[in-house]
Amino acid sequence: MEPAEDVSGTSPLHLVANQPAARLHSQLDFGLHSRRSKHKDREVVRLSAADAKPRGIVSGDIVRIFNERGSCLAAAKVSNDVRAGVLHLPTGAWYDPVNAQDEQPMCAHGNPNVLTRDAGTSRLAQGCAGQLCCVEIEKFTGVPPSMRAHDPPKRTTG
Repeated sequence: MEPAEDVSGTSPLHLVANQPAARLHSQLDFGLHSRRSKHKDREVVRLSAADAKPRGIVSGDIVRIFNERGSCLAAAKVSNDVRAGVLHLPTGAWYDPVNAQDEQPMCAHGNPNVLTRDAGTSRLAQGCAGQLCCVEIEKFTGVPPSMRAHDPPKRTTG
């Protein structure tokens, strides 16, 4: 089958958002095992040195991954285990929008759902087809927003 998206000048990298090693989907994302797999409380995106170097990205940097649908922040890990032109960002980080009212939301925690297509696998199954898409990545400048996904809701009196 032809790919649903092709790389372009604005989205030159393939994002693979496979199942995470430290949890089942998003279950127990708040748990210690899952949190130890993160860096600076954010999901880790792996990328090749060939993609990191021209963008000025080194391991440990907070990066913004984006396309026309949205963006998310993650912690970079430069790896020889990832093919050039491909980013690897596991699914399952709890959604933590910086501003939930934005038309193109940015997730502070690293949830790739803001980047992927919202399309089912077929008219019959409607399974998830959202684990592959095209994106760009850049070093995040400035102070990253705090990560609040695991904070309990504020109680209101009244």
